[in-house]
Amino acid sequence: MDEAKLNSLRMERQCLLDKADETAYLALYRDLQPGQNVYWNGFGEPPTLIFRTDFDDKAFNRGRQRERKLVKGRFAGGNIGWIIPEDLELFAALYQKLLPHPTAEQLQVLDLIDRVGPLNIQQVKEETGLLVKQTTPILHRLQEAFLVYEDQYDGEWDRCWYKFEEMFPAADLHRYTRQEALKVLLQRFAYRAVYFDTAMAKSFYKIPEKEIKQAVVELVAEGALAASGSGYILQRDLELLETYTPREMHFVYAIHRNDFLYKMQEPALKQMAKKLTDGLAYDHEPLQYLLIDGVFHGAVVGHFRNGPYDLNDVVCDLPNAENRKGEIIEAVRMVNFGKTPARFLGNAI
Repeated sequence: MDEAKLNSLRMERQCLLDKADETAYLALYRDLQPGQNVYWNGFGEPPTLIFRTDFDDKAFNRGRQRERKLVKGRFAGGNIGWIIPEDLELFAALYQKLLPHPTAEQLQVLDLIDRVGPLNIQQVKEETGLLVKQTTPILHRLQEAFLVYEDQYDGEWDRCWYKFEEMFPAADLHRYTRQEALKVLLQRFAYRAVYFDTAMAKSFYKIPEKEIKQAVVELVAEGALAASGSGYILQRDLELLETYTPREMHFVYAIHRNDFLYKMQEPALKQMAKKLTDGLAYDHEPLQYLLIDGVFHGAVVGHFRNGPYDLNDVVCDLPNAENRKGEIIEAVRMVNFGKTPARFLGNAI
C-alpha cells in the first residue's frame, strides 16, 4: 500500500486537513464513538474531537448533552464515553456486561432506584446506609450491565441515577448480536482509519482480537472489506486509492491520549515513546504525542498534575526535528495553556 496515499486520506477522513462544519462533524463523531473528553484535564467536560472543527465543538457537545443527544455509558474496557442515543442498542450489544449473580448490595441499590429513583449518590447513601466508596462501584457495575443510567446532562457533579428502562423504554438491547454490532462499527472504523489491522481495532474497542478477526473475515467474505498486506481496507477505498492523489501536508498537532488516532495505535506509540525516552533521568511519562504531517513522530513527556503539567522534554525521531523546532514547540504550547517545555531533544530551552 502507498503510505503517502493512506496517510493523506486518513487525515482527510479525520477532518485534520479540511476542518469539519457541524454537518460533517456529526458524521465524524458518530464514526469515532465512544466520544471522550481531553485526557486527564477534561474531567466533567463534554467530549471533544480537537483540531478537527471550524467551531467550538466542546460548546456544541455541551448543548447536545443538555438535549440528551449524547448519552453517557461505560464502554471499551469500562471507560466513560458518550454516544448518540440512536446507537445505544449497537453499543449495548458490544459492551453490555451482564450481571448473572448480583450481590445483595447491588440488588439493594437497584431495587431502591426502581422504587424511588431517580437518586443521586448521596441519596442512595442515606437510603441504604452504604458508604459512598461502596455505592460508587456498585452503580458503575450496574451501569456496565445497562441496568441503570447516569443522567449527566450538564457539567454538575450532583447527577441522578435512573433505572435504564425508565430513560430508554424503547431500547431493545437484544436488537443486535455482539458480532453484528462489531461488524457495523468496524466498517465505520475502517472508513476513518482507512487502513487498519486487527490489533488497531482491538486497541480502540478493547475487545478480544479473536472476535475482531472473525468479524473482518466475514466482512471480507461479504465484499465490504478487502485484505491487503497484514491489514484491511474498505473495498471501495481500495478502488478509490488507485486514482487518488495524496495531498501535501505540513502541520504539527500535539494529540492527547483519549484521541481516536492515539487510541487505535496505543501499543505502538507507547513503544515509540519508551525508545525515545530510554535513560532519561527526569520524569518522562508521555503527555501528548506529536502528529507531524500525518504521522506520529514523538511525544511531549513529563508529569501529569492538576493545573499545567510538568513539560520536561520534547522527544522526536524526525531527522530534521531541529529545523521544525519552532512549529513543534508552538504546537505543544497550544495544548498546554501557553506553557513552554523545559527541553527540546534533551537540550534546555
